[in-house]
Amino acid sequence: MPLALLALAIGAFGIGTTEFVIMGLLPEVAADYGVTIPAAGLLVTGYALGVVLGAPLMTVLGTRIPRKRMLMLLMGLFIAGNLISALAPTFGVMLTGRVVASLAHGAFFGIGSVVAAELVAPEKKAGAIATMFTGLTVANVVGVPLGTFVGQSAGWRVTFLIVAGLGVLGLLGIARLVPDLPRPAGVRVRHELAALRNVQVLLAMAMTVLGFGGVFAAITYITPMMTNVAGFADTSVTWLLVLLGLGMVAGNLIGGRFADRALMPMLYGSLGALALVLALFTLTAHHRVAAAVTIALIGALGFAAVPPLQKRVLDQAAGAPTLASAVNIGAFNLGNALAAWLGGLVITAGLGWTAPNGVGAVLAGSALLLAVLSGALERRTGTGPGRVVAAGAHPGPAAAVAEPAAAAGPARSR
Repeated sequence: MPLALLALAIGAFGIGTTEFVIMGLLPEVAADYGVTIPAAGLLVTGYALGVVLGAPLMTVLGTRIPRKRMLMLLMGLFIAGNLISALAPTFGVMLTGRVVASLAHGAFFGIGSVVAAELVAPEKKAGAIATMFTGLTVANVVGVPLGTFVGQSAGWRVTFLIVAGLGVLGLLGIARLVPDLPRPAGVRVRHELAALRNVQVLLAMAMTVLGFGGVFAAITYITPMMTNVAGFADTSVTWLLVLLGLGMVAGNLIGGRFADRALMPMLYGSLGALALVLALFTLTAHHRVAAAVTIALIGALGFAAVPPLQKRVLDQAAGAPTLASAVNIGAFNLGNALAAWLGGLVITAGLGWTAPNGVGAVLAGSALLLAVLSGALERRTGTGPGRVVAAGAHPGPAAAVAEPAAAAGPARSR
């Protein structure tokens, strides 16, 4: 794999850390600003909404900018947002910093996925995307626990300063290692928008919302579930989250490896197994060892679907994949928000702490049904990856780029 993927993974590590570390630091931030913990939870919600809105916005704004330069600008925005958060004198300024940092999230992963895929041969594209996303998964194993420990020991502001430093490393790595990839000739905003009207692209995004939403339905409430149902001590939750993160790392690498060989079967298998494991979690959550194993499996199966889902969008939006790729990243966060809300509803309804697992199983099962539908439509129409022209798009610049891009092999620095 090219060293440029390491630079993208470092940026992904920083973004993953800043996204999730706030969950472990909410009590400290709330106490510092004199707000309630639920009010401080706006720092999580605001970030998620910023990703959903920022992904298409920043991608459209960057359509006339070479991808390497856009990635550097996004890392600069990420650094600025984390510095604002670290130095914020009021809660409102802190929230602003979170939103500023979140605006870089979706576009970075969206554009980064396209760049990663262009750096390798066609048969290694999913593996390259998975390598970049490894930074995000490793953040859950190393960055988030370490950032929480530093924040609780030395102050939460130090954590955000360190995260800003990670952004600087990512920026320097991109500047030094990522080649200058030219924008595809003839591709304009209208072509990018037209790709979003492709039924297969929309189905892939719906799978993303529902499939990854299934994961978040369970893990959003993992702390009260494990302490109140499984009987773990509060201090044990950190290690359970590490298990979850290790599962994510393994699943991401496996998903990337096998998606290059058999993308749709990988989706069928990972989503089906995820739905089954989430359903079983309502039972295994009552036993410590079984609960720990299930948590690792949820992380592995959830992230095993990430590289094939992202590659599915790139394949079906061939010729104008950048906006679709970025919007799909926003779909992950939309799924997170939807699942957390639905999980809260069933708990509030008195169905118990394990009820969100049932919600997750339904969401993942629904994603599997959409995957089967997508595969059936593809077989019926005879359209394969890289050959689907978006609805409303005219065969021309966007469509013309698809075939050469697939045949070109690894991109070279120009």
